[in-house]
Amino acid sequence: MFGKLFGRGAERPVADPHALPVPRRQKNGTYTLRALGDTRVLALVEAADAGDWEAVKEALAPFDLGRDHQVLAELADLDGVQDWIGRAVEEDKEHRATALLISGTRHISWGWEARTAARAVNVTQEQWRVFHERLQIAEEQLLEAAELRPEWVTPWRRLLTSGRGMSLGRAVNETRLDAALRRDPLDLETHVEWVSQLQPRWGGEPGQALAFAQAAFARAPEGHRLGCVIAMAYIEEWVEADRGDYLETDEIRAQLREAADYSILHPAYVWRPGWQQDFNMFAMALSLADERHTVRRVFQTLDGAYTKWPWTYFGDPEKQFARAHRRA
Repeated sequence: MFGKLFGRGAERPVADPHALPVPRRQKNGTYTLRALGDTRVLALVEAADAGDWEAVKEALAPFDLGRDHQVLAELADLDGVQDWIGRAVEEDKEHRATALLISGTRHISWGWEARTAARAVNVTQEQWRVFHERLQIAEEQLLEAAELRPEWVTPWRRLLTSGRGMSLGRAVNETRLDAALRRDPLDLETHVEWVSQLQPRWGGEPGQALAFAQAAFARAPEGHRLGCVIAMAYIEEWVEADRGDYLETDEIRAQLREAADYSILHPAYVWRPGWQQDFNMFAMALSLADERHTVRRVFQTLDGAYTKWPWTYFGDPEKQFARAHRRA
């Protein structure tokens, strides 16, 4: 649908009737993307922020929450959802699966908020307790949602995150990965999550995540956003290396250029709400590789639109985005 709406093959999408107006830019020409840049997603976020379950259900009509990870993430990251979504789970039998999906996903984000981004050795015993308590609720709710709606992929992708947080082990998480990929073999968010899980800091072996990403990319059709898994794999490699210039090689630059040309810059790429995050993944990876040509095309298409992910790997993400934007 969105391919027909926006058109294909353009450097930037043509006029979108649902696009949010670009807010006032900062002095450096950038701005933070809100609600995936979509008026319908904004209506959903505002309904959820008000705790209005009936309005949330109405606003969800244009979307498939069982497959659209980005729309679901807008609800998962919204503080306060945990205060009212439990009532919807208990009282709305017809839409129980949707309420469970939202609640379980929110509890994962809420759990990580309690744990914080600190290194494990710096997390207090009380933080660990709250973290695991919230993830346990998420596990139960997402498993029930998956049982009620067996065609959904989003519960399984989120169960990968909770499984990692609760240290359930490789066998459990591989089963969940298989469940997600059976439902959508090309699902980008599932692949990105698994790339994270394969990092040495989560028990993986060096090079394992990159090999997984490259194999996935090789299966992707032209113009598919799964090409972003290459960008994220190299960003993760950079994080693990803890060396600023780690990606600055001709070989890596060439691989990133190829992946960008084959996916987000390809005429068959489908413009959809939140497409800016796909471009931000490549913007960060190409910038880290000190690539000078393709990165310019990516930033020109973004036209200053900043998404927090994946720049949050930096301590000052907005400043890093603005710096890369200016250099491009």
